[in-house]
Amino acid sequence: MTEETFFSEQPIIGVSACLLGHNVRYDGGHKRDSFIAEILGREMEFLPVCPEAAIGLGVPRPMIHLVGDPRQPRLVGVQDPTMDVTRRMEAYAADQARQLNGISGYILKKNSPSCGMERVKVYAAESGGHCVRKGTGAFARVLMAQRPLLPVEEEGRLNDAVLRENFVNRVYVYQRWHNLHAAGLTPARLIAFHTDHKYLVMAHSQAAYQRLGRLLSNLSKSDLDKITHSYIHELMPALKRRVTRKRHVNVLQHIMGYLKKRIGSDDKRELSANIEAYRRGETPLVVPITLFRHYFRIHPDEYMSRQIYLQPHPDSLGLRNGI
Repeated sequence: MTEETFFSEQPIIGVSACLLGHNVRYDGGHKRDSFIAEILGREMEFLPVCPEAAIGLGVPRPMIHLVGDPRQPRLVGVQDPTMDVTRRMEAYAADQARQLNGISGYILKKNSPSCGMERVKVYAAESGGHCVRKGTGAFARVLMAQRPLLPVEEEGRLNDAVLRENFVNRVYVYQRWHNLHAAGLTPARLIAFHTDHKYLVMAHSQAAYQRLGRLLSNLSKSDLDKITHSYIHELMPALKRRVTRKRHVNVLQHIMGYLKKRIGSDDKRELSANIEAYRRGETPLVVPITLFRHYFRIHPDEYMSRQIYLQPHPDSLGLRNGI
């Protein structure tokens, strides 16, 4: 898969296989996650991966853990410290990072010495004893280092409604970026992509949106490949910023400006009341968003019809019901 040639209608994401119910853990069991398997599975295509099984450790298998420097720990056996699989795991991770160039996200198993994204136990010595929660799984560390733009989360953090929506948003943005390349990148298409994502990006950072706009200001006179590289390296980190209610309210108020001459005073009061109720935490984001979509169906606006913010992911995922 390559960004230049691969096109997908559904996002394709890598997932630690145990989270999908595959019996690949060291004890022969699994850690099936119902949200991932049942909810995300309706709208995304999964590529299940178990790095430990993939490098030949078998199922079931002896337990392994991280040992040494938390910044670059070794991956060794718990009972047999001479079983050092660090290089095998790092080589496999590097190979996967190259092969999975068309994926739009990755969900990792928390606390795993292979797949944990953060706060994985790292032991001071092979025999166990003292440990610190400052490590990253050996597979995850290489994957994230080689694919720094790839949206990555672990299943535990997806229990946070805001982080959950943030991750899924990034997956769909990254998928659209892949598809933009597949369609053939041109200055006009890049500008259209930027326009479509205006309010989505503004919800995360108005400053980032302005910086992205400046990158495109001289697009016709500059190297498209260079600007494209700078654009995506500004965009994806900006989208990782947690969106607060205050930021959402700011975007909703901007969007309301497109309706001020199209709806009556009673409708304006209703819309303002819903935005205010959301600001106070009395209703979830889906309430004012649904009302906006209703008004724009009655009073179509070509610019707003393109705004990803109003529907960044399928409604069936219900992600804005909890934020």
